Amino acid sequence: MSDAPVKTRAHLGVVLHPTPRMLKEAMADVDGFNAKFAVLITRLVGTMWCAYLFTVIALLGLNAALKAGGEGIVAWIAQTFLQLVLLSVIMVGQNVQSIASDKRAEGTYEDAVKILDRLDLSTKGGIADLKLALDERLSAIETRLEAVSTDVKNPK
Repeated sequence: MSDAPVKTRAHLGVVLHPTPRMLKEAMADVDGFNAKFAVLITRLVGTMWCAYLFTVIALLGLNAALKAGGEGIVAWIAQTFLQLVLLSVIMVGQNVQSIASDKRAEGTYEDAVKILDRLDLSTKGGIADLKLALDERLSAIETRLEAVSTDVKNPK
C-alpha cells in the first residue's frame, strides 16, 4: 500500500452507477424482505441519478411556488428543493467517503501486519536482528569492563 492519500474520485463511479450485480450483492448481505427492500431503496436514492430526478421533480413544482407570492419561493426552496435534492447528494458524499475510509483502514491494517511481522522474534529481521546486535554490543562492553577491571586490579 502506498503512503499517498486515498482519493475519493476513484470511488465515485461505484456510487454514481450502481449496477444490478452490485445491488444484488448488497441485498444478499441482509436477511428478510424489509431489510432487502431498505437496502435497495437506500442504494438507489444514494445516487446522483436520483438527485437529478429529484431536481426535475422539484423544478416541476417551481411554477406553483412562484404564483403563491413571496413565501411560496422560500417554502419551495426549503421544503421541496433542498430536502429532495440534498438528500441524495449527501448520501452520495457519505457513500464515497465510506469507500475511501474502508480503503484507508485496509492500508492501516496492512501496515500493522508488516510492523507486527517485523517485531516477531521467529521471523528473520526485526527484533531478532536487534537482539543479535544488542547481544554483540553487550559482549563487547563486558569484555571492555573485564579488561578495565583487570587493569585496575593489576596496575603496571
